[in-house]
Amino acid sequence: MKKLQILGTGCPKCEKLAENVEAAAKESGLEYELEKVTDVNDIMQFGVMLTPALAVDGEVKVVGKVPSKEDIKSWLQV
Repeated sequence: MKKLQILGTGCPKCEKLAENVEAAAKESGLEYELEKVTDVNDIMQFGVMLTPALAVDGEVKVVGKVPSKEDIKSWLQV
C-alpha cells in the first residue's frame, strides 16, 4: 500500500492536488492511504518551503505546483 501525503494548508491548489492524486491512484488501481499534512512544522520536516507538495511513501515528488494526473501516475508505479 502506498502512502500519499498532500503537504499544504488547504489552499485551492492543495485541494486540486489532492483531487488529482486521488483520481490518479484510483485510475491506476492502486491501494493507497491519502493523508493531508496541514501543520506548517510537519510540512517543513519534509524540507518543503512552498506548497502544495506531494510525498509518496515519504519521498517528496513535487513542490509548488499541481502536476497532471499522468505525471502523478508515473510517480505511483510499483
